[in-house]
Amino acid sequence: MNAAIVEGAVPELQPPHDTGGREPASNVAQGAWVLYEWANQTYFSLITIFLFPPFFTGVLAANPIQGQAYWGYVQAVSGISIALMSPLLGAMADAAGPRKPWIVFSMLFCAAGCFGLWFAVPGQPLLPVALALIVAAIGMELTIIFANAMLPTIASDRRIGLLSGIGIGVGQLAAIVALILVLLLLQLPGEVQAPFIPDEPLFGLSKEAHETDRIVGPISGVWFVVFMLPLLFFVPDQKGRGLGRRAAAKAGVMRLWSTIRSVRHFRNVGLYLVARMIFYDGMTAIFVFGGILASSIFHWGAMEMAVYGIWVTLFAAFGAFVGGWVDLKIGSKRTLVWALIGVLLTFLLLLSFDRDRIFYVVEVAVAPDAKAFSTLPQQLFLLTVGLFGMMVGPVIASSRTMMARISPREMMTEFFGLFALVGKATAWIAPLFIGIVTEATQNQRYGLMVTAPMILAGLLLFLLVKEERATSVVH
Repeated sequence: MNAAIVEGAVPELQPPHDTGGREPASNVAQGAWVLYEWANQTYFSLITIFLFPPFFTGVLAANPIQGQAYWGYVQAVSGISIALMSPLLGAMADAAGPRKPWIVFSMLFCAAGCFGLWFAVPGQPLLPVALALIVAAIGMELTIIFANAMLPTIASDRRIGLLSGIGIGVGQLAAIVALILVLLLLQLPGEVQAPFIPDEPLFGLSKEAHETDRIVGPISGVWFVVFMLPLLFFVPDQKGRGLGRRAAAKAGVMRLWSTIRSVRHFRNVGLYLVARMIFYDGMTAIFVFGGILASSIFHWGAMEMAVYGIWVTLFAAFGAFVGGWVDLKIGSKRTLVWALIGVLLTFLLLLSFDRDRIFYVVEVAVAPDAKAFSTLPQQLFLLTVGLFGMMVGPVIASSRTMMARISPREMMTEFFGLFALVGKATAWIAPLFIGIVTEATQNQRYGLMVTAPMILAGLLLFLLVKEERATSVVH
């Protein structure tokens, strides 16, 4: 029997339903969920993609080659840890009911890791920095599992694609705002004289001691906690099922084992998860390591990397907003196929640029003292990476929407746990191989090339996936 759909309230379990044109939760609740993307994106833009990686590879490590390799190993350890934890915790959350207690714990766990990056002092051992990065990554990914699983319970099938795209776009805008604030308040003071730029960095932080680089960790932690509060206050949660922690753990293990045993029943979902695992891992590695490559090739510092991050994120935000609208019109599968083709082509073009070379073979005269962004190779690189970002936005949004469209409603958190599992089960492979190949060849570009066949293989496998919802099995 179908559960009633009450405006602004979430039933204990929502089976497939006809909303009669209404949404299962209020616009305020849906807006609060979208704001969770604003909360988490600063972590990715400041810590994992644009600012902290070049600091890690260019300052904390002995040299950029060693730095790229070690960064790959850190990402690999994080991925393995998340892969081992996420499906069980997802199943436990489904068994217990409410997702918010899990969100609070994982959110604070992530914030603790972010604050630990303040102690990333040059000349000190890299192990404590690596541990802080791993803790932050685990906390963030677990938070995303539980928050993503709330989307299908607060939005209709028709609207989840649009909300997912808006969420990704809002997250990209958050990254832009954060990068602009870092640029104006930390990097430009003392370098540029303007009425809206302070004379010295915020709080008197020292550039010489790299405090302006290390502070991005605490900034990301505070931002994440503060902007997660609307989700905790306004998004309705699943009802509790009266299970204690031990009972929920036992029920979660049994539920997960039953799901694994019944994998044949979910062949289409399994095929999608494997395809996404392959193409998403390759794409994410490009996004993370692309900034490291750019800073090394063009000798960009923190200020230039902040500008670079703003540029890429603007295009990713535009792509996510447009991708959400396209997803609404043509569906998740076709949106993903076209976006992945764009990702692959722009990546191959990105690899063609060097300090004094374009399109692999065309040499360009570049003055030794040329300023940042003033040379043709840099300008073409920026144009291409902008197009790459515009393709990444729809892939992020529609891959999540695709999962919400084809998973059984009654097992949504569990399947988003599996979504995270297969997203991380091989997420360590690309960074690990990038690290190995980079060290073996002493070439950062060769290290990144391992991602292209992954994206192509994932795309070809994804073509076999059907965009239809699976039915649940009785546990």
